[in-house]
Amino acid sequence: MVRQNVKATVKRLNLISPGNRLLVAVSGGPDSVALLDLLNELREELSLHLEAAHLQHGIRGEEAKEDARFVAALAEKLQLPFHLKEIDLPAMKAHAGKGNLEALARSERYRFFAEVVRERKLDKVATAHTQDDQAETALMWFLRGGGSKGMGGMAPLHQLAIGPGSEPLTIIRPFLDVSKAEILQYLTDENLSYRVDRSNENSSLLRNWLRLDLLPKIQVRFDPRVAARLAKQAEIFRDENALLDELARKSHAEMLEAGVINRRALIGQPKALQRRILRVWICQARGTLRGLELIHIEDILRLIDRGPSQGRLSMPGGWEFVREYDSLKLEKRRQTGSVCYEYPLQIGAILRIPEAKLEFHSERLLAPPKQLPDDLMEAVFDLEGLNQSVSFRNFRHGDRFQPLGLAGHKKIKDLFIEKRVPLTSRARWPLLTSGNVILWIPGYGRSVAGLVSEKTTAVLRLKARPI
Repeated sequence: MVRQNVKATVKRLNLISPGNRLLVAVSGGPDSVALLDLLNELREELSLHLEAAHLQHGIRGEEAKEDARFVAALAEKLQLPFHLKEIDLPAMKAHAGKGNLEALARSERYRFFAEVVRERKLDKVATAHTQDDQAETALMWFLRGGGSKGMGGMAPLHQLAIGPGSEPLTIIRPFLDVSKAEILQYLTDENLSYRVDRSNENSSLLRNWLRLDLLPKIQVRFDPRVAARLAKQAEIFRDENALLDELARKSHAEMLEAGVINRRALIGQPKALQRRILRVWICQARGTLRGLELIHIEDILRLIDRGPSQGRLSMPGGWEFVREYDSLKLEKRRQTGSVCYEYPLQIGAILRIPEAKLEFHSERLLAPPKQLPDDLMEAVFDLEGLNQSVSFRNFRHGDRFQPLGLAGHKKIKDLFIEKRVPLTSRARWPLLTSGNVILWIPGYGRSVAGLVSEKTTAVLRLKARPI
């Protein structure tokens, strides 16, 4: 039955194509030994190229070394190339200073598989996760509050992102419709030996506790086939998630413009779709969702919905989510530090201000222009009315100017708030000054100083352009 079940799953889900070059992850335990044996049976029928890989974690001393020798002998018996890597996982965890040992082991295992796949030009990695493993995974994510994505468990065919800039690793799981009991019976029928990992009996680990304590009690009280039920439910969740993810990708593509999403467009979507759009966006920007949890998404949604008009949230991986009024952005976390610059203006020469991503074109006129600028990115001044040399400097705390058309002075900070200038731009924005007098805030306002009249005989004309 196992043989027929696996063949049916492989065909139904198109997990393996004729001629595929597969790396089989073999721990030496019953599941992986059965998987290697079954794939070896299919080798001739499907013209497969098989290789075996084993990661020795350095946790269980001599027993772990025996596991590695057992898998090496098995690969030699089947005349398969064998790849072994030995690491000291406890030392790696101690060096990292944080993290879960199981998660670190998983990460190192798949990084090793990716290296072998790349070096040997293989197509996919086959792992021996079973129906029971699927049930444990779905239940574990339910208890952790992982939402419908967590409840979807493991996919039979999965593209795993290993790191920025690297090709995703294709993983297949042909045993997800096969129970542990069926595999053990298969091994007995085929007279196949295997190794037993005693660390799997340690119920202090969450997954082991689920398998050894909780699930057996649920089976007795509720249904002996609870693992099959949970695995089927996970399949339903995956199908529904695939549909919602496609809707999220489509909505994300429609509302993203030049790396920015309009806040009103996002909050106009149902809350469930908002979460998924954010995940799609973050994954595309970072290249992975590793480290991103539901709490990060919920914090972002609160900032978007009820937070201040401008704010930033730190995310895993050195990224920040930025709200600037109705503009939403994802940015690499910036190095903190104050900005301070001042550039003297040389009339006729182009002045570039990289801090503000602007350049200024200037010229001297002998008479006032026939029409005064109606765009605040342009300005004209009476040079004779300016008592000191002219320069551009960035905005500083306490800056004020006397706006054209208004009595009294106004704080530049208040002007920026009225004009909805993003916080990230304010400290870098250039101000045209003559001595202590602020003449012009490009794009936002100008002062009464240096006004051009009919009697003006020397005019300074300026234009600001983005660079």
